[in-house]
Amino acid sequence: MTTTAAFHTFHAYDDLVDRVRAGALGPDPATRRIAVAFTTRQAVRHDGRGTGYRNEVLSLRLAEAVGSCAVEPGELPDSALDDCVGADVAHLLEHPLLPVRVAALDAYLLHVTPHTPEHGARPVPLPAGSSLEKSRARARAVVELLDLPAGATVLVVGVVNSLLEALRSRGLGYLPSDLKGGTTEWGEPVLTDALAAADRCDALLVSGMTLGNGTFEPLRRHAQTHGKQLVAFAQTGSAVLPRLLGHGVSAVCAEPYPFFWLDGGPGTVHRYGRPGAAR
Repeated sequence: MTTTAAFHTFHAYDDLVDRVRAGALGPDPATRRIAVAFTTRQAVRHDGRGTGYRNEVLSLRLAEAVGSCAVEPGELPDSALDDCVGADVAHLLEHPLLPVRVAALDAYLLHVTPHTPEHGARPVPLPAGSSLEKSRARARAVVELLDLPAGATVLVVGVVNSLLEALRSRGLGYLPSDLKGGTTEWGEPVLTDALAAADRCDALLVSGMTLGNGTFEPLRRHAQTHGKQLVAFAQTGSAVLPRLLGHGVSAVCAEPYPFFWLDGGPGTVHRYGRPGAAR
């Protein structure tokens, strides 16, 4: 049975982790053990697209909840799964690998506060379809959370071509950024230092993967300091990022496992913040 708790937000990621460790948000994390640990690997090239990409995600199952953290393909050691399975959440929140700590935190928070209207989530259905159709539907659900006039510029951290396409359709400019660098589908250079480009943008559209590589908090602080919108699209940390709403995070499109790219059938994402966004 799902254990529920009141939904509180926090000033920073470390503050949230400290409160979870202290058992302030629900049951003592030392009493909650991970039953299943697994990774999901994907390679994709959508029809009509000239470029492809790969994903790898660590997922931890705690009762009915699955917490996740994306990693760079090939970077997660096989021993990480052995470390996680059967371990309690409190122990994993101290693990030396940041992706393990993030996935454990995500699983715990999703266990105690699932994505329900009682906790501020608004479900948005994704229709069945091809991988590209579902990618575009997810992108629309994310981009609708931005409240910007045409001509504004968005820093996109974690390049997803469907998101860039959705921004273009709204007349918004963007600066694409990703630690891997490279180019977008349209040949635009991808910046590797997102924070250095933040001053040139009116708002930030940020992947939850930044939690797992340690780049999220500087971006959150930038948005908070400068009063900019920061919208997160979260497969990584889908239950973590809503806990930072109002503290540099203006809205979240949360997508817990299983992700849209795993199944051709209908799915659901959960939006937090900006209640006026089109459904």
